[in-house]
Amino acid sequence: MFECATCDDEFWYQEDCDEHMNDYDHWIECETCTRLFRSQSACYQHMNAVDHWAPTFKCETCTSTFRTQSAVDNHMRAKGHYKNYCHECERTFMNENCLRQHLNSKIHRGASIPCPFCRTGFVTASGVSHHLESGSCPRAQGLNRDKIHRIIQRLDPNGVVCKKQIAWHSEENVTYSVTDSAWNGQFWVCYICKRGFNSRRALGSHVNSSVHKEKVYHCLKRGCPKEFHSLASLFNHLESESCGFIRFDGVQQVHKRLNDAIMGGRMITGF
Repeated sequence: MFECATCDDEFWYQEDCDEHMNDYDHWIECETCTRLFRSQSACYQHMNAVDHWAPTFKCETCTSTFRTQSAVDNHMRAKGHYKNYCHECERTFMNENCLRQHLNSKIHRGASIPCPFCRTGFVTASGVSHHLESGSCPRAQGLNRDKIHRIIQRLDPNGVVCKKQIAWHSEENVTYSVTDSAWNGQFWVCYICKRGFNSRRALGSHVNSSVHKEKVYHCLKRGCPKEFHSLASLFNHLESESCGFIRFDGVQQVHKRLNDAIMGGRMITGF
């Protein structure tokens, strides 16, 4: 019996099988030249012998195709044609988000955003905000998350940045201590979120951070439901560009305008 290599129909005679393959165009064709074969194995043998395999590896940027992964990698490396590629550093990244984080890092941005008090340079608005909200600035030790929120709330009667609240209870003087009851035999456990920590000190840092504080800020984009415990987390959200409200460079301008309003005691009317 003679079998068609495409549809598996069987024939008593080779001539009948060939006639069928002619009628239905069931011949196996070389991927590069015009030669036809009765079987897939014969076609493979031919393409191996004369290297007639069609290019299947595509460049991520241009229309070039290659027969092997190493060939396309060599091309993209030489031309800088990787889709997520930093030309200055000659580095490739897994996805667009990783590339964006790299381009917005200290390597490319530098520490060009100064603290308004001690003038220490930071890469991002969120970095400056965390510096001040955590009470780390040596020239503004009286500032912390709660005091900064009170200042902004007073300058933001229309709720441009702050959530509108019936009441807000300051937590600036509250410090939580970790007791022995937090130890479960393996970890020091937060009683609120049940997260375990390897040391008493780590748990203490956690419970006294803003993680479980009241969310007092909202995203500047109308319709975005995100709310935040701190100004730093708000700016981090905007810098990620996840909600599409503003580009990274624009966030730093928003921070400057907010900082100018705070330092000058001016009302916040919008961004």
